[in-house]
Amino acid sequence: MAITIEIDHARTRRMAQERGQSQSSAQREAPVRKPARSPRKAGGPVVPQGVKGPIRRLKWLILALTLSVYYVTPFIRWNRGANAPDQAVLLDFAHGKLYLGPAEIWPQDLYLITAAMLLATLILVLVNALAGRLWCGFACPQTVWTDLFLLVERLVEGDRRQRLKNIGAPLTARRVAQIATKHVLWMMIALLTGGTLIFYFTDAPELLRDLAHGEMSATALTWTLVFAGTTYGLAGFAREQVCTFMCPWPRLQGAIWDPEAFTVNYRDYRGEIRMSAKKAAEARALGEPAGDCVDCGGCVAVCPIGIDIRQGPNFACINCGLCVDACDGVMAKLDRPRGLIDYESWSNIERGRAGEPRVSRLLRPKTIGLALACVALAGVIAVSFVTKTTAVLSVQHDRDPMSVRLSDGSVRNAYTVKLLNKSSAVQSFKLAISGADAALAIVGHAAADAIEVEPDGSETLRVTLTMPEPADADVTFQAVDAAGQVVLTAHDRFVNR
Repeated sequence: MAITIEIDHARTRRMAQERGQSQSSAQREAPVRKPARSPRKAGGPVVPQGVKGPIRRLKWLILALTLSVYYVTPFIRWNRGANAPDQAVLLDFAHGKLYLGPAEIWPQDLYLITAAMLLATLILVLVNALAGRLWCGFACPQTVWTDLFLLVERLVEGDRRQRLKNIGAPLTARRVAQIATKHVLWMMIALLTGGTLIFYFTDAPELLRDLAHGEMSATALTWTLVFAGTTYGLAGFAREQVCTFMCPWPRLQGAIWDPEAFTVNYRDYRGEIRMSAKKAAEARALGEPAGDCVDCGGCVAVCPIGIDIRQGPNFACINCGLCVDACDGVMAKLDRPRGLIDYESWSNIERGRAGEPRVSRLLRPKTIGLALACVALAGVIAVSFVTKTTAVLSVQHDRDPMSVRLSDGSVRNAYTVKLLNKSSAVQSFKLAISGADAALAIVGHAAADAIEVEPDGSETLRVTLTMPEPADADVTFQAVDAAGQVVLTAHDRFVNR
Protein backbone atom coordinates (compact mmCIF):
# COMPACT_ATOMS: atom_id res chain seq x y z
CA MET A 1 0.00 0.00 0.00
CA ALA A 2 1.45 3.37 -1.01
CA ILE A 3 0.74 6.56 0.92
CA THR A 4 1.34 9.95 -0.68
CA ILE A 5 1.71 13.02 1.50
CA GLU A 6 1.29 16.38 -0.20
CA ILE A 7 2.36 19.57 1.57
CA ASP A 8 0.91 22.66 -0.06
CA HIS A 9 2.42 25.68 1.68
CA ALA A 10 0.95 28.03 -0.90
CA ARG A 11 -2.57 26.81 -0.04
CA THR A 12 -1.85 27.30 3.68
CA ARG A 13 -0.85 30.89 3.00
CA ARG A 14 -3.93 31.53 0.85
CA MET A 15 -6.17 30.26 3.63
CA ALA A 16 -4.39 32.46 6.18
CA GLN A 17 -4.68 35.41 3.85
CA GLU A 18 -8.38 34.77 3.25
CA ARG A 19 -8.99 34.72 7.01
CA GLY A 20 -7.15 38.01 7.32
CA GLN A 21 -9.11 39.51 4.42
CA SER A 22 -12.41 38.60 6.05
CA GLN A 23 -11.38 40.66 9.06
CA SER A 24 -10.12 43.73 7.17
CA SER A 25 -12.54 46.27 5.77
CA ALA A 26 -9.64 48.25 4.38
CA GLN A 27 -8.51 45.24 2.40
CA ARG A 28 -12.03 44.60 1.13
CA GLU A 29 -12.15 48.12 -0.23
CA ALA A 30 -8.73 47.81 -1.88
CA PRO A 31 -8.58 46.84 -5.55
CA VAL A 32 -7.80 43.25 -6.46
CA ARG A 33 -4.07 42.67 -6.28
CA LYS A 34 -2.39 41.61 -9.48
CA PRO A 35 0.06 38.71 -9.46
CA ALA A 36 3.69 39.65 -8.88
CA ARG A 37 5.60 40.55 -12.00
CA SER A 38 7.74 37.64 -13.13
CA PRO A 39 11.29 38.13 -14.39
CA ARG A 40 10.29 35.92 -17.31
CA LYS A 41 8.29 36.96 -20.33
CA ALA A 42 5.71 34.34 -21.29
CA GLY A 43 7.55 31.47 -22.92
CA GLY A 44 10.84 33.38 -22.75
CA PRO A 45 13.96 33.28 -20.62
CA VAL A 46 14.24 34.57 -17.07
CA VAL A 47 15.56 38.14 -17.11
CA PRO A 48 16.59 38.93 -13.53
CA GLN A 49 17.07 42.45 -12.30
CA GLY A 50 20.35 43.59 -10.77
CA VAL A 51 20.35 44.20 -7.02
CA LYS A 52 22.66 45.70 -4.43
CA GLY A 53 23.15 44.54 -0.87
CA PRO A 54 25.40 42.54 1.47
CA ILE A 55 24.44 39.15 0.02
CA ARG A 56 25.06 40.37 -3.53
CA ARG A 57 28.48 41.69 -2.45
CA LEU A 58 29.26 38.33 -0.84
CA LYS A 59 28.30 36.57 -4.06
CA TRP A 60 30.59 38.86 -6.07
CA LEU A 61 33.41 38.09 -3.65
CA ILE A 62 32.85 34.33 -3.94
CA LEU A 63 32.62 34.64 -7.73
CA ALA A 64 35.96 36.47 -7.88
CA LEU A 65 37.57 33.97 -5.51
CA THR A 66 36.32 30.83 -7.27
CA LEU A 67 37.17 32.11 -10.75
CA SER A 68 40.64 33.14 -9.57
CA VAL A 69 41.25 29.69 -8.11
CA TYR A 70 40.01 28.02 -11.30
CA TYR A 71 42.04 30.12 -13.74
CA VAL A 72 45.25 30.38 -11.67
CA THR A 73 45.61 26.87 -10.20
CA PRO A 74 47.02 25.17 -13.36
CA PHE A 75 49.93 27.62 -13.35
CA ILE A 76 50.96 27.00 -9.73
CA ARG A 77 54.24 25.06 -9.60
CA TRP A 78 55.22 22.30 -7.15
CA ASN A 79 58.72 20.84 -7.06
CA ARG A 80 58.52 17.03 -6.96
CA GLY A 81 62.03 16.24 -8.15
CA ALA A 82 63.71 15.63 -11.49
CA ASN A 83 61.49 12.79 -12.72
CA ALA A 84 58.08 14.25 -11.89
CA PRO A 85 55.94 17.09 -13.32
CA ASP A 86 56.12 20.38 -11.46
CA GLN A 87 52.46 21.37 -11.90
CA ALA A 88 50.68 21.55 -8.52
CA VAL A 89 47.37 20.09 -9.78
CA LEU A 90 47.58 17.74 -12.74
CA LEU A 91 45.49 14.82 -13.94
CA ASP A 92 48.08 12.92 -15.98
CA PHE A 93 46.15 10.47 -18.15
CA ALA A 94 49.29 9.44 -20.03
CA HIS A 95 50.85 7.98 -16.89
CA GLY A 96 47.62 7.27 -15.02
CA LYS A 97 48.25 9.57 -12.07
CA LEU A 98 46.65 12.49 -10.28
CA TYR A 99 48.92 15.08 -8.67
CA LEU A 100 47.48 17.25 -5.88
CA GLY A 101 50.31 19.27 -4.38
CA PRO A 102 52.40 16.82 -2.35
CA ALA A 103 49.95 13.96 -2.94
CA GLU A 104 50.41 11.57 -5.84
CA ILE A 105 47.44 9.30 -6.52
CA TRP A 106 47.73 6.16 -8.66
CA PRO A 107 44.92 3.96 -10.00
CA GLN A 108 45.65 1.65 -7.05
CA ASP A 109 44.63 4.54 -4.77
CA LEU A 110 41.15 4.83 -6.27
CA TYR A 111 39.67 4.06 -2.88
CA LEU A 112 40.98 7.44 -1.68
CA ILE A 113 39.18 9.26 -4.49
CA THR A 114 36.01 7.31 -3.68
CA ALA A 115 36.33 8.26 -0.01
CA ALA A 116 36.92 11.92 -0.94
CA MET A 117 33.77 11.92 -3.11
CA LEU A 118 31.81 10.37 -0.26
CA LEU A 119 33.15 13.06 2.08
CA ALA A 120 32.08 15.78 -0.37
CA THR A 121 28.59 14.24 -0.49
CA LEU A 122 28.35 14.16 3.31
CA ILE A 123 29.46 17.80 3.51
CA LEU A 124 26.84 18.74 0.92
CA VAL A 125 24.13 16.94 2.91
CA LEU A 126 25.35 18.64 6.12
CA VAL A 127 25.22 22.08 4.49
CA ASN A 128 21.74 21.26 3.21
CA ALA A 129 20.64 20.37 6.75
CA LEU A 130 22.02 23.68 8.03
CA ALA A 131 21.12 26.13 5.27
CA GLY A 132 19.53 24.33 2.33
CA ARG A 133 20.97 24.73 -1.17
CA LEU A 134 23.69 27.13 -0.07
CA TRP A 135 26.23 25.50 -2.41
CA CYS A 136 23.85 26.00 -5.35
CA GLY A 137 23.29 29.66 -4.61
CA PHE A 138 26.87 30.73 -4.00
CA ALA A 139 29.60 28.37 -5.26
CA CYS A 140 28.17 25.97 -7.84
CA PRO A 141 29.99 26.43 -11.20
CA GLN A 142 26.64 26.84 -12.96
CA THR A 143 25.74 29.72 -10.63
CA VAL A 144 29.19 31.34 -10.83
CA TRP A 145 29.42 31.33 -14.64
CA THR A 146 25.76 32.30 -15.05
CA ASP A 147 26.37 35.32 -12.79
CA LEU A 148 29.40 36.20 -14.90
CA PHE A 149 27.44 35.93 -18.15
CA LEU A 150 24.57 37.98 -16.68
CA LEU A 151 27.05 40.67 -15.63
CA VAL A 152 28.27 40.91 -19.24
CA GLU A 153 24.67 41.01 -20.46
CA ARG A 154 23.79 43.88 -18.11
CA LEU A 155 26.90 45.87 -19.02
CA VAL A 156 26.18 45.54 -22.74
CA GLU A 157 22.37 45.62 -22.94
CA GLY A 158 21.32 47.41 -19.77
CA ASP A 159 19.37 46.24 -16.75
CA ARG A 160 16.19 44.20 -16.67
CA ARG A 161 13.71 46.78 -17.98
CA GLN A 162 15.75 47.51 -21.08
CA ARG A 163 16.46 43.83 -21.73
CA LEU A 164 12.75 42.99 -21.50
CA LYS A 165 12.04 45.75 -24.04
CA ASN A 166 14.66 44.26 -26.34
CA ILE A 167 12.91 40.86 -26.42
CA GLY A 168 10.88 40.76 -29.62
CA ALA A 169 11.74 44.35 -30.53
CA PRO A 170 12.73 45.07 -34.15
CA LEU A 171 16.45 44.86 -34.87
CA THR A 172 18.33 48.10 -35.29
CA ALA A 173 22.00 48.69 -36.00
CA ARG A 174 22.56 49.50 -32.32
CA ARG A 175 20.72 46.37 -31.23
CA VAL A 176 22.71 44.17 -33.63
CA ALA A 177 25.94 45.66 -32.28
CA GLN A 178 24.81 44.92 -28.70
CA ILE A 179 23.96 41.32 -29.53
CA ALA A 180 27.23 40.78 -31.36
CA THR A 181 29.28 42.36 -28.56
CA LYS A 182 27.54 40.28 -25.90
CA HIS A 183 28.04 36.98 -27.72
CA VAL A 184 31.66 37.76 -28.59
CA LEU A 185 32.38 38.43 -24.91
CA TRP A 186 30.51 35.26 -23.92
CA MET A 187 32.53 33.24 -26.42
CA MET A 188 35.78 34.71 -25.15
CA ILE A 189 34.88 33.74 -21.57
CA ALA A 190 33.79 30.27 -22.75
CA LEU A 191 37.03 29.70 -24.67
CA LEU A 192 39.07 30.88 -21.70
CA THR A 193 37.11 28.49 -19.48
CA GLY A 194 37.46 25.53 -21.84
CA GLY A 195 41.15 26.19 -22.43
CA THR A 196 41.83 26.46 -18.70
CA LEU A 197 40.12 23.14 -18.06
CA ILE A 198 42.48 21.48 -20.56
CA PHE A 199 45.41 22.91 -18.58
CA TYR A 200 44.48 20.58 -15.72
CA PHE A 201 45.26 17.57 -17.95
CA THR A 202 48.62 18.65 -19.36
CA ASP A 203 51.45 21.02 -18.53
CA ALA A 204 49.78 24.45 -18.60
CA PRO A 205 52.73 26.69 -19.62
CA GLU A 206 53.78 24.26 -22.35
CA LEU A 207 50.26 24.02 -23.79
CA LEU A 208 49.95 27.80 -23.62
CA ARG A 209 53.17 28.16 -25.63
CA ASP A 210 51.88 25.64 -28.18
CA LEU A 211 48.67 27.63 -28.48
CA ALA A 212 50.58 30.89 -28.95
CA HIS A 213 52.69 29.33 -31.73
CA GLY A 214 49.73 27.61 -33.40
CA GLU A 215 51.06 24.14 -32.53
CA MET A 216 48.22 22.98 -30.30
CA SER A 217 47.29 19.36 -30.93
CA ALA A 218 43.98 18.48 -32.55
CA THR A 219 42.93 16.56 -29.45
CA ALA A 220 43.55 19.50 -27.11
CA LEU A 221 41.83 21.89 -29.52
CA THR A 222 38.80 19.61 -29.85
CA TRP A 223 38.32 19.27 -26.11
CA THR A 224 38.81 23.01 -25.63
CA LEU A 225 36.00 23.68 -28.10
CA VAL A 226 33.79 21.03 -26.46
CA PHE A 227 34.21 22.53 -23.00
CA ALA A 228 33.86 26.07 -24.37
CA GLY A 229 30.63 25.13 -26.14
CA THR A 230 29.30 23.56 -22.96
CA THR A 231 30.07 26.71 -20.95
CA TYR A 232 28.55 28.97 -23.63
CA GLY A 233 25.35 26.92 -23.81
CA LEU A 234 24.77 26.28 -20.11
CA ALA A 235 25.70 29.73 -18.75
CA GLY A 236 24.41 31.76 -21.68
CA PHE A 237 21.15 30.02 -22.54
CA ALA A 238 20.18 27.11 -20.26
CA ARG A 239 20.85 29.00 -17.00
CA GLU A 240 17.97 28.32 -14.58
CA GLN A 241 16.89 25.27 -16.62
CA VAL A 242 20.06 23.52 -15.48
CA CYS A 243 19.31 24.24 -11.82
CA THR A 244 15.65 23.26 -12.11
CA PHE A 245 15.56 20.33 -14.52
CA MET A 246 19.05 19.03 -15.38
CA CYS A 247 20.65 18.94 -11.93
CA PRO A 248 19.52 16.02 -9.70
CA TRP A 249 20.08 17.95 -6.46
CA PRO A 250 16.78 19.91 -6.49
CA ARG A 251 14.90 16.68 -7.18
CA LEU A 252 16.30 15.27 -3.95
CA GLN A 253 15.04 18.22 -1.92
CA GLY A 254 11.66 16.56 -1.47
CA ALA A 255 13.40 13.73 0.35
CA ILE A 256 16.02 15.66 2.33
CA TRP A 257 14.24 18.99 2.88
CA ASP A 258 14.64 19.94 6.54
CA PRO A 259 12.19 22.35 8.22
CA GLU A 260 14.93 23.37 10.68
CA ALA A 261 17.36 24.42 7.94
CA PHE A 262 17.90 28.17 7.51
CA THR A 263 16.66 28.65 3.97
CA VAL A 264 15.26 31.73 2.24
CA ASN A 265 11.68 32.18 3.45
CA TYR A 266 8.98 34.84 3.52
CA ARG A 267 7.60 35.82 6.93
CA ASP A 268 3.99 35.84 5.83
CA TYR A 269 2.73 36.43 9.38
CA ARG A 270 4.43 39.82 9.15
CA GLY A 271 3.98 40.55 5.45
CA GLU A 272 0.29 39.77 5.00
CA ILE A 273 -2.12 41.43 4.28
CA ARG A 274 -0.24 43.04 1.38
CA MET A 275 -1.08 46.63 0.46
CA SER A 276 0.62 49.88 -0.46
CA ALA A 277 2.46 51.86 2.21
CA LYS A 278 -0.24 54.54 2.13
CA LYS A 279 -3.11 52.07 2.55
CA ALA A 280 -1.18 50.24 5.27
CA ALA A 281 -0.81 53.50 7.23
CA GLU A 282 -4.55 54.18 6.87
CA ALA A 283 -5.46 50.64 7.96
CA ARG A 284 -3.21 50.77 11.00
CA ALA A 285 -4.63 54.14 11.97
CA LEU A 286 -8.05 52.49 12.03
CA GLY A 287 -6.70 49.57 14.05
CA GLU A 288 -7.06 47.14 11.17
CA PRO A 289 -4.44 44.54 10.12
CA ALA A 290 -1.91 45.50 7.48
CA GLY A 291 1.23 43.69 6.41
CA ASP A 292 4.67 45.06 5.69
CA CYS A 293 4.75 43.66 2.15
CA VAL A 294 3.82 46.36 -0.36
CA ASP A 295 3.65 43.82 -3.20
CA CYS A 296 6.33 45.64 -5.20
CA GLY A 297 7.47 42.42 -6.84
CA GLY A 298 11.14 43.21 -6.27
CA CYS A 299 11.83 39.79 -4.77
CA VAL A 300 10.44 38.12 -7.89
CA ALA A 301 12.20 40.47 -10.31
CA VAL A 302 15.70 39.71 -8.96
CA CYS A 303 15.23 35.93 -8.72
CA PRO A 304 17.57 34.14 -11.17
CA ILE A 305 15.19 31.16 -11.21
CA GLY A 306 12.01 33.18 -11.74
CA ILE A 307 10.01 32.03 -8.69
CA ASP A 308 7.99 33.92 -6.07
CA ILE A 309 9.39 33.00 -2.65
CA ARG A 310 6.23 34.39 -1.03
CA GLN A 311 4.34 31.31 -2.24
CA GLY A 312 6.26 29.07 0.16
CA PRO A 313 9.21 26.65 -0.13
CA ASN A 314 10.04 25.76 -3.71
CA PHE A 315 12.39 22.96 -4.78
CA ALA A 316 13.75 25.22 -7.54
CA CYS A 317 15.00 27.89 -5.09
CA ILE A 318 18.82 27.88 -5.02
CA ASN A 319 18.98 29.83 -1.74
CA CYS A 320 21.04 32.64 -3.31
CA GLY A 321 19.42 35.29 -1.08
CA LEU A 322 19.13 38.00 -3.76
CA CYS A 323 15.45 38.41 -2.89
CA VAL A 324 16.58 39.13 0.69
CA ASP A 325 18.67 42.05 -0.55
CA ALA A 326 15.83 43.33 -2.73
CA CYS A 327 13.28 43.19 0.08
CA ASP A 328 15.63 44.69 2.67
CA GLY A 329 16.24 47.61 0.32
CA VAL A 330 12.50 48.31 0.06
CA MET A 331 12.00 47.96 3.82
CA ALA A 332 14.85 50.43 4.45
CA LYS A 333 13.19 53.01 2.17
CA LEU A 334 9.90 52.54 4.03
CA ASP A 335 11.63 52.77 7.41
CA ARG A 336 10.45 49.28 8.30
CA PRO A 337 12.60 46.54 9.91
CA ARG A 338 14.54 44.26 7.59
CA GLY A 339 13.99 40.53 7.39
CA LEU A 340 10.55 40.26 5.79
CA ILE A 341 12.31 37.81 3.49
CA ASP A 342 15.28 36.25 5.22
CA TYR A 343 17.28 33.12 5.92
CA GLU A 344 14.93 31.46 8.38
CA SER A 345 13.78 27.93 9.20
CA TRP A 346 10.30 26.86 8.13
CA SER A 347 9.66 25.75 11.72
CA ASN A 348 10.26 29.33 12.86
CA ILE A 349 7.89 30.60 10.18
CA GLU A 350 5.18 28.39 11.66
CA ARG A 351 6.14 29.50 15.20
CA GLY A 352 5.81 33.11 14.06
CA ARG A 353 2.33 32.42 12.71
CA ALA A 354 1.37 31.00 16.11
CA GLY A 355 2.92 33.97 17.93
CA GLU A 356 5.61 31.80 19.51
CA PRO A 357 9.26 32.87 19.94
CA ARG A 358 11.72 31.68 17.31
CA VAL A 359 14.09 28.84 18.13
CA SER A 360 17.42 28.13 16.45
CA ARG A 361 18.12 24.41 16.15
CA LEU A 362 21.25 24.32 14.02
CA LEU A 363 22.77 21.92 16.55
CA ARG A 364 20.53 18.88 16.59
CA PRO A 365 21.13 15.11 16.37
CA LYS A 366 21.02 15.13 12.56
CA THR A 367 23.61 17.89 12.06
CA ILE A 368 25.84 16.64 14.89
CA GLY A 369 25.79 13.12 13.44
CA LEU A 370 26.60 14.38 9.94
CA ALA A 371 29.40 16.59 11.27
CA LEU A 372 30.93 13.70 13.23
CA ALA A 373 30.68 11.46 10.15
CA CYS A 374 32.48 14.12 8.08
CA VAL A 375 35.23 14.49 10.68
CA ALA A 376 35.65 10.72 11.01
CA LEU A 377 35.82 10.16 7.27
CA ALA A 378 38.23 13.10 6.82
CA GLY A 379 40.43 11.56 9.52
CA VAL A 380 40.41 8.19 7.77
CA ILE A 381 41.38 9.83 4.47
CA ALA A 382 44.16 11.84 6.15
CA VAL A 383 45.60 8.74 7.87
CA SER A 384 45.42 6.80 4.61
CA PHE A 385 47.34 9.54 2.81
CA VAL A 386 49.99 9.76 5.50
CA THR A 387 50.52 5.98 5.68
CA LYS A 388 50.35 5.46 1.91
CA THR A 389 53.52 3.77 0.66
CA THR A 390 55.52 4.80 -2.39
CA ALA A 391 55.80 1.19 -3.58
CA VAL A 392 53.54 -1.83 -3.97
CA LEU A 393 54.32 -5.55 -3.78
CA SER A 394 51.84 -7.97 -5.33
CA VAL A 395 52.00 -11.77 -5.70
CA GLN A 396 50.03 -14.10 -7.94
CA HIS A 397 50.27 -17.90 -7.55
CA ASP A 398 50.52 -20.04 -10.69
CA ARG A 399 47.24 -21.85 -11.29
CA ASP A 400 48.20 -24.62 -13.68
CA PRO A 401 49.94 -26.46 -12.22
CA MET A 402 49.55 -25.31 -8.63
CA SER A 403 52.67 -27.27 -7.62
CA VAL A 404 55.36 -29.53 -9.10
CA ARG A 405 56.88 -32.55 -7.26
CA LEU A 406 60.56 -32.93 -8.02
CA SER A 407 62.56 -36.19 -8.30
CA ASP A 408 63.99 -35.79 -4.78
CA GLY A 409 60.48 -35.60 -3.27
CA SER A 410 60.47 -31.86 -2.68
CA VAL A 411 57.62 -29.67 -3.97
CA ARG A 412 57.98 -26.45 -5.91
CA ASN A 413 55.43 -23.63 -6.27
CA ALA A 414 55.81 -20.80 -8.77
CA TYR A 415 54.64 -17.18 -8.39
CA THR A 416 54.56 -13.98 -10.38
CA VAL A 417 55.82 -11.16 -8.17
CA LYS A 418 55.40 -7.52 -9.19
CA LEU A 419 57.21 -4.57 -7.63
CA LEU A 420 55.72 -1.16 -8.41
CA ASN A 421 57.65 2.05 -7.70
CA LYS A 422 55.28 5.04 -7.27
CA SER A 423 58.01 7.54 -6.40
CA SER A 424 60.16 9.79 -8.59
CA ALA A 425 63.42 8.09 -7.51
CA VAL A 426 64.97 4.66 -8.14
CA GLN A 427 64.10 2.16 -5.40
CA SER A 428 66.00 -1.05 -4.62
CA PHE A 429 64.56 -4.11 -2.88
CA LYS A 430 65.57 -7.61 -1.89
CA LEU A 431 62.99 -10.36 -1.73
CA ALA A 432 62.54 -12.64 1.27
CA ILE A 433 59.83 -14.95 2.64
CA SER A 434 58.50 -15.95 6.03
CA GLY A 435 55.99 -18.53 7.22
CA ALA A 436 57.37 -21.49 5.29
CA ASP A 437 60.64 -23.45 5.35
CA ALA A 438 61.27 -23.09 1.62
CA ALA A 439 64.13 -22.03 -0.64
CA LEU A 440 63.44 -18.88 -2.67
CA ALA A 441 64.75 -18.53 -6.22
CA ILE A 442 64.30 -15.67 -8.70
CA VAL A 443 64.48 -16.55 -12.38
CA GLY A 444 67.25 -14.51 -13.97
CA HIS A 445 68.56 -13.21 -10.64
CA ALA A 446 70.37 -14.57 -7.64
CA ALA A 447 68.11 -14.80 -4.59
CA ALA A 448 70.30 -12.29 -2.74
CA ASP A 449 70.38 -9.76 -5.59
CA ALA A 450 68.82 -6.34 -5.08
CA ILE A 451 66.03 -5.60 -7.58
CA GLU A 452 66.10 -2.04 -8.84
CA VAL A 453 62.81 -0.46 -9.90
CA GLU A 454 62.88 2.69 -12.02
CA PRO A 455 60.86 5.79 -11.04
CA ASP A 456 57.17 5.39 -11.91
CA GLY A 457 58.06 1.92 -13.15
CA SER A 458 57.57 -1.71 -12.25
CA GLU A 459 59.48 -5.00 -12.28
CA THR A 460 57.80 -8.34 -12.84
CA LEU A 461 59.70 -11.34 -11.45
CA ARG A 462 59.31 -15.08 -11.80
CA VAL A 463 59.81 -16.58 -8.32
CA THR A 464 59.82 -20.19 -7.15
CA LEU A 465 59.64 -21.66 -3.65
CA THR A 466 60.95 -25.18 -3.08
CA MET A 467 60.09 -27.04 0.13
CA PRO A 468 62.11 -30.24 0.96
CA GLU A 469 59.48 -31.42 3.42
CA PRO A 470 56.33 -30.24 1.71
CA ALA A 471 53.29 -29.08 3.62
CA ASP A 472 50.53 -26.58 3.03
CA ALA A 473 51.50 -23.22 4.56
CA ASP A 474 50.74 -19.52 4.51
CA VAL A 475 53.64 -17.59 2.95
CA THR A 476 54.47 -13.93 3.41
CA PHE A 477 56.58 -12.32 0.69
CA GLN A 478 58.69 -9.43 1.93
CA ALA A 479 60.43 -6.57 0.12
CA VAL A 480 63.47 -5.45 2.13
CA ASP A 481 65.01 -2.02 1.52
CA ALA A 482 68.72 -1.09 1.55
CA ALA A 483 68.63 -0.55 5.32
CA GLY A 484 67.39 -4.09 5.90
CA GLN A 485 63.88 -3.00 6.89
CA VAL A 486 60.81 -4.85 5.66
CA VAL A 487 58.83 -2.17 3.85
CA LEU A 488 56.36 -4.19 1.78
CA THR A 489 54.53 -7.46 2.35
CA ALA A 490 52.16 -9.66 0.35
CA HIS A 491 50.48 -12.90 1.42
CA ASP A 492 49.85 -16.13 -0.47
CA ARG A 493 49.84 -19.91 0.03
CA PHE A 494 52.31 -22.74 -0.51
CA VAL A 495 50.37 -25.72 -1.84
CA ASN A 496 51.40 -29.37 -1.40
CA ARG A 497 49.51 -31.43 -3.97
